[in-house]
Amino acid sequence: MTIVPSSINGAIDPDDESGIKAADRKTKAGPAGRSEVLSAKENPSDRRSDLNLRPQSLSEYIGQERTRAMLEMSIAAAKSRAEALDHILFYGPPGLGKTSLANVIAIEMEAKIHLSSGPALERPRDIIGLLHQLEEGDVLFIDEIHRLNRIAEELLYPAIEDFAIDLTAGKGHATRTMRLPLPRFTLIGATTKAAMLSNALRDRFGFVCRLEFYSLPELAKIVKRTSGILNIEMDGKGVEIIAGRARGTPRIANRLVRLVRDYAQYKGHKLVDEEVAKVALETYQVDMQGLDPTDRRLLSILIETYGGGPVGIEALAASLGEDSDTVEDVYEPFLIQCGFIQRTPRGRVATAAAYGHLGKTAPLGQLTLKLGNDAES
Repeated sequence: MTIVPSSINGAIDPDDESGIKAADRKTKAGPAGRSEVLSAKENPSDRRSDLNLRPQSLSEYIGQERTRAMLEMSIAAAKSRAEALDHILFYGPPGLGKTSLANVIAIEMEAKIHLSSGPALERPRDIIGLLHQLEEGDVLFIDEIHRLNRIAEELLYPAIEDFAIDLTAGKGHATRTMRLPLPRFTLIGATTKAAMLSNALRDRFGFVCRLEFYSLPELAKIVKRTSGILNIEMDGKGVEIIAGRARGTPRIANRLVRLVRDYAQYKGHKLVDEEVAKVALETYQVDMQGLDPTDRRLLSILIETYGGGPVGIEALAASLGEDSDTVEDVYEPFLIQCGFIQRTPRGRVATAAAYGHLGKTAPLGQLTLKLGNDAES
């Protein structure tokens, strides 16, 4: 079985510790520290590290229990029939393991995997060339599939449904349409914005699954596994500290492990315990709830400038110096998940938990009054 890795410009040896450290040190750059450290978006350092950290079987894959159970049954049934697995769509926030699951599926099916992304398939010849190189039983993984352009998406329809591709040759009266057969393959699509997929494309997937944020015990298992692979001596308390600040996301957990490793090596600590982990993460401005300076500044503006709200998203974004889409898509989801912000018909409201996290006292009855007024409106 062969796995075809995604292309990486300027390939770097994953065992080169100095290269990884240099990339990790850059995570402190940026106006508020969010650009790399707590972003769930994959960066070059993650990409290099993931080559070693990704699980090689479903039994090694941690979390997403329901999805794993369904995949185990489907893979076993497909292998018993000697058929390709049905097409699969994974959707959910970034960093939860969609690419890792695609690689695991290919390994379990003993198939070759071809990796691409929606933005890379701009022209018809791009998708035709990709489909033409497929062999029987291969897995085709398209990340950010919601960003496929309309022409590429329409070319995929017969390939997914009928395992054929329609080509047009000639011009004018000499135009001819040819249908070329394709081997049976499995398309795995991944998206962070399922709502942007057309109904026609979504309905052609036989298995649609949302990946959920990870629980603290699951993240602790991931941190422990990663520390073992990277040869980091870490005790249970150190594992808990890192897992608790990973924002429910394995990619962030792995990144924090690497950052703590760098700090421990720089300071000469052979064991990462509770104190070392705490100080290391405080150095990178990651607090006990997994908030970074921009998250805390957003809460501070909401409480101090707008009296805890309600305030509209446009006003909040302008005060933060970000556009409203960034605030709504990048910052708000985790703050809402933590219970620090509530969305109401009149705007965003800071909760008592937000006041407590910033060391402030919430005005008595303020939150109840605001939410009560919103319910009436």
